[in-house]
Amino acid sequence: MDNLSALIVAIALMCIMFGMGLSLTIDDFRRIVREPKAVIIGLTNQLLFLPLIGFALVTLLNPSPAVAIGIMILVACPGGATSNLISHLAKGDTALSVTLTAVASLITIISIPLIIQFALAEFQGDEREVHLNVLQTIGQLLMIVVLPVLAGMVMRAKATAFALKMDKPVRIASGVLLALITLALIIKERSNIIPYLQQAGLPTVLLCLVTMALGFFSARFFRLKIRQAISISIESGIQNSALAITIATVTLNDTSFGIAAAIYTLIMYSAAFVAILYGRKAIGAGSDS
Repeated sequence: MDNLSALIVAIALMCIMFGMGLSLTIDDFRRIVREPKAVIIGLTNQLLFLPLIGFALVTLLNPSPAVAIGIMILVACPGGATSNLISHLAKGDTALSVTLTAVASLITIISIPLIIQFALAEFQGDEREVHLNVLQTIGQLLMIVVLPVLAGMVMRAKATAFALKMDKPVRIASGVLLALITLALIIKERSNIIPYLQQAGLPTVLLCLVTMALGFFSARFFRLKIRQAISISIESGIQNSALAITIATVTLNDTSFGIAAAIYTLIMYSAAFVAILYGRKAIGAGSDS
């Protein structure tokens, strides 16, 4: 993704995060603090089980070293603004989704270099050190997720009637934008889709399916509500592929490490649409237990 495209997507996501903030109140986050079980389960899935599942898959399937390292880079980058958008559209617990993204993003500042250095040594015998731009990562998190959501929440508090009126149009606009981003990605990568699928298709498909299923069923096993289970499933399976591609191509200067993240982007958006349909049907049917 070139700089202009990345800027357009970032601005669009900021607008969407503002729209999501219109549907949130401080009480939504207070509830999470009072009942932290959902956050603990979500973070355990993202920060512990996700890397373990990724490592197990590349060990069992034995892909090329580049794909194996690419998978490990991907599992080191959970969540992101996109997962918040998908959770919002699926009528999951948006406050929980935003909380998981914020906390996981801060923790992965430490865990990303450790996981990637392990992967390089394990699959390629490369002992180089990986340095993540901490200030840039925090700045992106603040600009794209935190500040727009806070602005939307302030608007909700000051102009509640307007915020409630805008909820449905924002959801529709967000869904259209997500579809356009997916379509643009497919068009841009159309010549690479088949080669990428041949190299990284099976491990990335299994990674997406297993992590989303684990997120959902672990939440339900611990008796969390359906909205929370939907958000944890999405946060577990929707990775920050843009960050993974940036690390592969910019930090490690090896485009082959970005193949897994590129094909995963297509797969996770397909899974996202299924999650959105399921969530809207489940919540629409009145199920929130």
